[in-house]
Amino acid sequence: MDRHTRASLALLLAASAPGAFAASSTDLSITGAITPSACETLLSNGGVVDHGKLTARDLDPVLPTRLATGVMQLEVHCEGATLFTLTTVDNRAGTAAINPRSMHGLGMVNDDQKLGAVSFGVFEAVADNDPVQPIMSRDGGTTWGPSSYLGHAAQTAFSNSGSIPYAPIALQDLTARLHAFTVIAPAGDLSLLDELPIDGHATLQLKYW
Repeated sequence: MDRHTRASLALLLAASAPGAFAASSTDLSITGAITPSACETLLSNGGVVDHGKLTARDLDPVLPTRLATGVMQLEVHCEGATLFTLTTVDNRAGTAAINPRSMHGLGMVNDDQKLGAVSFGVFEAVADNDPVQPIMSRDGGTTWGPSSYLGHAAQTAFSNSGSIPYAPIALQDLTARLHAFTVIAPAGDLSLLDELPIDGHATLQLKYW
């Protein structure tokens, strides 16, 4: 006898029982939470990309100057296979001199000049001993496509290499190369009388998905 049949029978018996009494009712709630397995994110070199000291003559006076690509090792370790996405928080928001919708700022010069911008990308990703494809969603996870982008303008996840359609998969251990692409504004747009610190700062966030 299935659940629906048993429920119907109980109602019929109750309806036919003689001398039924009035009764009150109250709600019963079941509460609690199930948390995903904990994950830890790690970046080599403490997450620092140091471009050293540059001189004014190192910068193009008219065009943005691309600095050497910074490379870090990114690792994610979870207690078990876990669905997650990666995003960033730009802790220098509003200071990106180039493409502020997707790049991160490097701080201000004299309170009125934007020094430059930096973007991040994920490459050579391997999860649980197999290559995986970095994928990106700009619509909250409704659609996904292949992309190395990692930033505040989208969610980044990983799918099986070569699988279509693209969709996030649960991972336990991930390693990848995190590249930082730093660009300095044209020298003609900056006051270069004093030493200018490159002051980029972002937070890498892992969100269970």
